[in-house]
Amino acid sequence: MTAQLLTDAAEPATDRTVVGENLSLPLFRTLSGVLAGHPYLKVVVDRAENTWHLLDTAAHPFHVNYIATRVLGMDLTALDADLDAFNASVYMDPGRRFLLGVLSLHTDEDADGRERTFLVLETTEADTMHGELLAFFYEFVRARVDGRLPLLLKPANHGQEEELAAISELRVPRILSHELFGSRTRTPLNPGEATGRLRYFRTHEEYTAYAAAAGLGWADIVAMPCLPDDVPRVAGFLNTAPITPLSHTNVLASGWGIPNAIVRDLEQLVEKDGLDGAWVRYRVREDGISLERLDHEPGLRAPAWHQQRIRLEPPLLEDVPVLALHRLRAADRDRYGTKAANLGELHHVLDSRTADLTAFYGRSRPPREDLYGHLAARLGLSAPSLAELRAGAADFVAATVGAPEGVALPFALQQHFLASSPALQQGIGKLKMALELDAADVLDSLCLQLQHLIRHTPVPESVTRQINQAFPASAGSRGRLVVRSSSNAEDLPGFSAAGVYDSVTTAHGADGLLDAVRQVWASLLSPRSVRLRHQAGISLDDTYMGVIVQEYVPASLGGVLVTCDPTRREDFRNVYLNCTPGSPEKVVEGSVLPQQYLYNTVEGGGRTVALGSSGDGLSAATRARLADLCLTGRLLQSHFSASDVDRPLDIEWLMTDRGDFRLVQIRPYAL
Repeated sequence: MTAQLLTDAAEPATDRTVVGENLSLPLFRTLSGVLAGHPYLKVVVDRAENTWHLLDTAAHPFHVNYIATRVLGMDLTALDADLDAFNASVYMDPGRRFLLGVLSLHTDEDADGRERTFLVLETTEADTMHGELLAFFYEFVRARVDGRLPLLLKPANHGQEEELAAISELRVPRILSHELFGSRTRTPLNPGEATGRLRYFRTHEEYTAYAAAAGLGWADIVAMPCLPDDVPRVAGFLNTAPITPLSHTNVLASGWGIPNAIVRDLEQLVEKDGLDGAWVRYRVREDGISLERLDHEPGLRAPAWHQQRIRLEPPLLEDVPVLALHRLRAADRDRYGTKAANLGELHHVLDSRTADLTAFYGRSRPPREDLYGHLAARLGLSAPSLAELRAGAADFVAATVGAPEGVALPFALQQHFLASSPALQQGIGKLKMALELDAADVLDSLCLQLQHLIRHTPVPESVTRQINQAFPASAGSRGRLVVRSSSNAEDLPGFSAAGVYDSVTTAHGADGLLDAVRQVWASLLSPRSVRLRHQAGISLDDTYMGVIVQEYVPASLGGVLVTCDPTRREDFRNVYLNCTPGSPEKVVEGSVLPQQYLYNTVEGGGRTVALGSSGDGLSAATRARLADLCLTGRLLQSHFSASDVDRPLDIEWLMTDRGDFRLVQIRPYAL
């Protein structure tokens, strides 16, 4: 039995593109393809000929190829040689001949609960149509579409939203992106495929009771309204309530390479097909989600990650001082941990302005040799040399963001602390023995005992003195401190530790600081973190925790961005940003549904994906500043991605009460 959630349309064998005909629903279905579960059809309006072209989706995947070859008589070689200029002529020229768009078919329920079918017209996200041109486009299409089908215009970016604000909705009926897709029943989050046993929990209490009694294994696919951050490593995730693609659990799914999706009507599918406890084949793709019930238990092999062995660079435990973050560089990760070293490297990039931040744009994107021209346009530079472009990028980043002040505690301090207590040494020895013997029945209790000991063991005077000298009590007494984890066992290829280690955001005074440091150290030995590292072959002997200490900075806005679109891996244009009023911790912890935006860092422009728990969008001025922040993230990717400039970054940020952006964490985003 198969519960097919989304399917692809069959491709026509021949080109059935039509010109000048009115559009009926049967004709739409004949020509359309399927994208994200919705039938869609490409349209081209030719203003010079006062006609339109309805493109057979299977035969013509790109508007510009069709216009160039079928209307203008060009060959593809000539088009590719001047593609950016051609795109500008059809997407950005205010007097353009051609108007390019997509019609998609949607259904919802009216006030009486009856199904309603309607069409949505939109342009590409890079299109800069002004208000009157958008109105002309809508009215031209409206006059040629079956009058029984409602037609709504969806602005493709914030610029179009602002242009339409001066035009009556009676003249141009519209729907915003978050209104159309915000309540989408099924949303892919992390692509992948898994075969396993579906474990469906209606509540967190059901999940907790099952996990305590039976445990969850590598062959389980866990489905529930919102998966907890401490979920173990399993075969797949299914969320039955909305979450953001930047939630901790989806970052884990991405790092682990397992499928994850939102399926809000899963309960009906589970009841209809008896899926709870059944063996299923679960697929998540950008254009579809499927669950197929298997008639018998498959002969499964443990997944690749079950045999995976991660190698750590040996930590350096010699005595090194507590250092201000701005004195660290990336190479210091083996002494102070990854987070601290990356923040030190960020200070260096902003202060020296010598790093090449243009490498991402220098990569060939066929048929384009590079994207330098697009970057120059984003920076407001006219035909710069490569040296001028690099200098402009460095200046832009330094003017847009700042790096946090604070200090980093090295691994050596944790080592001195652990060595100061015979009870701690004995407990660590027992834990190592349990891991060697795979004594799962005692592992959790040993970890919890060790954590309790760490939180209550006095810190040696020599360690306390170093912390207080670098971060005096007088500084801490001024207010709230933030104490963050910085381990060497996180942000590694094949091993994501998002949400695994503790950070304390409410420490006060010298005593509170020491308590917070011990809590961060203790998180290295939580049952979950020990199990996850053991599964990946990371030795307890090689794992250490550095600590970052900062003064708390009040934030008017905060959140996370990743320099990619997590749901479309091939997209090199967009940066995905989540935010909420106040501290970024609200987004990271998942305590609220954030506002979600996509910003195009190639052609420019942005669009709203979801308004989250607040229900309100940000002002146009704030959205424009977020566009600068996203471009900054993209530029920093060139430096922090090392040898692979396409490797995206995960950046935690905040906007201070003064309106300045500050980056508080920067790390690779696991793909």
